[in-house]
Parts: sequence; structure tokens; C-alpha cells
Amino acid sequence: MRRAFIEEIANYEGQEVKLLGWLFNRRSKGKIHFLIVRDGTGFLQATVFKGNVDESTFREADHLPQETALALTGRVKADPRAPGGYELEVTGLEVISRPLAEYPITKKDHGIDFLLDHRHLWLRHRRPWAVMRIRDEIERATHDFFAEQHFLRFDAPILMPTSVEGTTELFEVELFDGETAYLSQSGQLYAEAGALAYGRVYTFGPTFRAERSKTRRHLLEFWMVEPEAAFMTHEENIQLQEDYVRFLVERVLENRARELELLGRDPKKLEPAAEGNYPRLTYKEAIELLQKIAPEEGIEPVPYGEDFGAPHEAAISKRFDRPVFIEKYPAAIKAFYMQPDPENPELVLNDDLLAPEGYGEIIGGSERIWDLDLLKRRIAERGLPEEVYDWYLDLRKFGSVPHAGFGLGLERTVGWIAGLAHVREAIPFPRTYTRLRP
Repeated sequence: MRRAFIEEIANYEGQEVKLLGWLFNRRSKGKIHFLIVRDGTGFLQATVFKGNVDESTFREADHLPQETALALTGRVKADPRAPGGYELEVTGLEVISRPLAEYPITKKDHGIDFLLDHRHLWLRHRRPWAVMRIRDEIERATHDFFAEQHFLRFDAPILMPTSVEGTTELFEVELFDGETAYLSQSGQLYAEAGALAYGRVYTFGPTFRAERSKTRRHLLEFWMVEPEAAFMTHEENIQLQEDYVRFLVERVLENRARELELLGRDPKKLEPAAEGNYPRLTYKEAIELLQKIAPEEGIEPVPYGEDFGAPHEAAISKRFDRPVFIEKYPAAIKAFYMQPDPENPELVLNDDLLAPEGYGEIIGGSERIWDLDLLKRRIAERGLPEEVYDWYLDLRKFGSVPHAGFGLGLERTVGWIAGLAHVREAIPFPRTYTRLRP
């Protein structure tokens, strides 16, 4: 008998199949037991009729505790009343293992701290199941998109000799003989080396920021997608970002509609992002917009020359039904490696992409400085030690070309697309200022 997975159960209508999974919920009504079973790919109602199984099996089905591991056999039947539209009429039931203690997550409401304390078990439930499948779809779509755009997957190191942008928000790691390394804040500098070797690359991996922040947008450990392309301009970089985000949203709408529904996420709010035509504001225009809307938002406006905080990004992004670009920030408040705007060298050719509905920044990108002397001056102006960037400067000595790239925060993107209130739900095991377990 063929083993079936719940996500493809519709393909087996009318057939006898074997299903391996765990009991998620159970109820009885007269001569029938309703077992809600999960197998990792989905949740399915399995019905145990008194006349379809022997007496001992029928009695056992009425006393199975939650998270009992089961092997079920039966016939797949279409039933519009069943969750998902299909059910399994059980003809055989085998208990593989029983829980050794009472399962701690019950039907009653639990606080978020309790659920995160039991994250290793909470992952089995419907909401985290839906979020992780949306995350998985976004990751798969990422690889598909960049492969189609001729990008090479390029893995950057996690142990770094210094920071990318000279910040102090670093996790130190003691190596050997007193040598110190730092957990990566970004794979960008190494992606630049990859771009000048292979033309187009992208890194995809964990990054770390030692920020004492408890906001809904921050994690100590999160994942970044960081493409880098040789011969790419600022304008082309912005277009690539829009194409990429559109692709992600289209894939989730196409393949994860059920998961969005389970989360209560209205897909119509995502449709404009799948259409494209993302609006663009300059930094100066964004400052002017904030001056107008700050009173009604209850926030302080940002003086020209200062960067935006999360409340300001949220206020701006709420004014649009799709992601919005903010470009050409003052050089003084951005990273040392960003290319000056030829029309105004006090600005840089960079952008942030803000997700709508108040979710804020999901992408930061820029054209990179490719002139060796200018890059050296920028490093000196920021008081950074030139010797630790010697290999990075080598990229400008040998075959330097204009190039650009960006970084997308995976958890923030999952949070926006899935409609989550906090990014801690967007990663299997969140690491925050106050949480390191489980």
C-alpha cells in the first residue's frame, strides 16, 4: 500500500493509502471518532467508524492522547465538511509510540512567553506550521529567482576579522592564541569579491547583530539574502530588488494560499506588491513627507541629516499599498562603501525598500565605490583601520568595475508577507535580547 502525504492527499481520492503522522486533536460522536492527524505537510481528518475496524481498535481510537505517533490505513474520501476538503476513512490503526507525559500545550490560550518556552513543541501547531511553510516557499523562490537571473550561490564566512560597517554591535569569538573574530553582520564584502570573480553572486545565510533591542523587528540572529553584481548600476539594482520581491510575493500567493488563510492574512493586501510599479521617494522627499504626517502619527519628525527609525519607516510605509523605495541618503549617515551621487556628492546612490502596512524596511542596497583612492578616503574619514580591509581594497586594484548589491532580511520579509506582529515567529528558534532557549 502506498504511503501518502497530507499535502498531496487530493491525488489519492478513492484510493487506499497509508498515512504516518501524529495525533493533533480528537473528538467522538456516537459510533465515530474524528482524529485530526498531522504529518508535517498538513493536517487531515481521519474518521474511525465503528463498523470499519475491530472493536479493540475502535476503543483505542477513543483514548489516544495528543502527539501519539500513528500509522493509519484507509480510503481517501472527498468531504467538503472536512478541513481541507478530504478525509481518511480509517480501516487500520497502529500505535507507533505514546507520549510519556501529558502534552503541555493544550487547547486553552497560552501566553507568548509560555509558547516560546515550548517553541520546540509549539512548532507542531497550525500557526507555526503555516509560517514555516511560507518561509520555506520564500527560500525556494529565492534560489529559483537568482538562478534564472544568472546568479551563483556564493557562501560567505560567518567568522569575520572585522565588522562590515564599522559598528560596535558585534559578537566576539575567541579563537586561538588570543586572536579575536566576530560573528558576521553581513556577507556583503565577500559577495563583492564573488561578484568580481563570477559576475553575479548571492549569499544566503545567518547574520548576527549584538543589539540590546526588544522591538518586534529585531533578532540577535537572522538570515540575509545578499546579491551582488558586477557592472550593475544603482538604477538596475533598484529594478532587481523590485523584480525579486514581486517574485517572492507571487510565489507565496500561488503556492501558499492555504497557509495565508490559516494565518488570517488577506491575500488582497499582497496583490499590489505582486503587480510591481513600486513608488520611489528621495531621502529629502521622505523627510518632507514625515514633517506633514508626524503630528497625526504621534511621532517626532526627523531632521534632515539623520536616519529614520522604525516608527518613521512605519509611518511612511502605511501611506502606500505596495513597497516603497527611499533613495539617495546623505553620505554622512550611510556606510563607507556607498558610491556618491554624481549629481550631488553629498548623497549616495543607495536605497531602502519599505514594506507596506507599517512593516518598514526589508531591503537596504547601494551601488558600491569602485575607485580605490575614494574608498581609501572613506575608510580614513570613518576612522576605520585600513589594514583590516587590505583584501577588500585589492578588489579595486585589479579589474575594478561599477557594481551594486543589496541585502534582504528574511525574517522581516516573512513577517510582512505572513502578516505577523513580531519577527520572532518568522524563524524556527528566535534569538533575542532576552531569549536564548530552547
